[in-house]
Amino acid sequence: MLSYCLRGAVACLAMLSVVISAQAQTSEMKHRFVQVNGIKMHIAEQGEGPLVVLVHGFPELWYSWRHIIPAVAAAGYHVVAPDMRGYGQTDAPPRVEDYTQLQFVGDIVALVKVLGYDQAVIAGHDWGSPVASNSAILRPDIFRAVVLLSVPYTSRGEGGVKPTDGMKMRVPPGMQFYQTYFQEPGVAERELEADPKRTMRMFLYSGSGSIPKEHKLPFIFGVNQKMLEGIKDPGLLPKWLKPEELDYYTKEFARTGFRGGLNWYRNQDFFWQNTPFLLGRKMLQPTLFVGGTDDLVYEFARAGVDNLEKSVPNLWRKVLLAGVGHWTEQEAPEDVNKNFVEFLQHVEKVAPRVGK
Repeated sequence: MLSYCLRGAVACLAMLSVVISAQAQTSEMKHRFVQVNGIKMHIAEQGEGPLVVLVHGFPELWYSWRHIIPAVAAAGYHVVAPDMRGYGQTDAPPRVEDYTQLQFVGDIVALVKVLGYDQAVIAGHDWGSPVASNSAILRPDIFRAVVLLSVPYTSRGEGGVKPTDGMKMRVPPGMQFYQTYFQEPGVAERELEADPKRTMRMFLYSGSGSIPKEHKLPFIFGVNQKMLEGIKDPGLLPKWLKPEELDYYTKEFARTGFRGGLNWYRNQDFFWQNTPFLLGRKMLQPTLFVGGTDDLVYEFARAGVDNLEKSVPNLWRKVLLAGVGHWTEQEAPEDVNKNFVEFLQHVEKVAPRVGK
């Protein structure tokens, strides 16, 4: 191109313009739909290279990864963040039993294949963390490395009880665990869908770090209470959230409701009953864990975080971010991106990809 430029400056500038335009186009985030595991799935994607799949939690969307996608793509990866089954623009099957961990893993496996890859690095936050963990332990041939945010992986132990019984054992008489409140279809939906903007503002604010304790989202509350009744609504946005970002969440959940996401909570017994073969299973892939010290999940899952080195023998790094709450990748994107990219560099050395 240089010799051509010396012969014709105008033609050179034109060619450079085409090249720059193509590069800019490649670097833009794109959206499309793909068919996976019997559903139509909406994905956001950016970049080229080895595949990285980002799995969101509740009540979130692909949008929860908005600060992570460009940074990981710029590091040389094809980054894909779907609206998961039941969320956003992805299909929401009508039956509660269509929302099991086996279905979620099937969705992600199919997504990898539809995109033309043999392997991927998978990352998950909140409910996305169990999806990432289960994808890794059920299909280690596909998922070569794992990033877990907020929720740690814990090996299934002996003599356990089914999850819904465990929820009841967590609380004193007259109280209920928030996941118990989510179990009966229609109950939580009525509360959360009455005012989607207030619901999302309260969830995102009350789950944040560095806020007064009395403003925190309650995980345990009275059996005759609704979930959001137990906290004060300050009418504030957390520092990390812009009004237009809240509006994006509000628009989507006002359109879809919360049923799809709540159905994820209603199949925990099914997965537990149908996977006894996972007893003692350790996750062997290279793994990064990032959590916040001001995350309520960190408080009740502290044993899992403390024992990660046992359940995840190839844990590369365990990062606990001071003052960060539950919305890890949204509250502290710079810290997450730094650790994420460094981890990927490590993965390319110890677990190089095969195939595309």
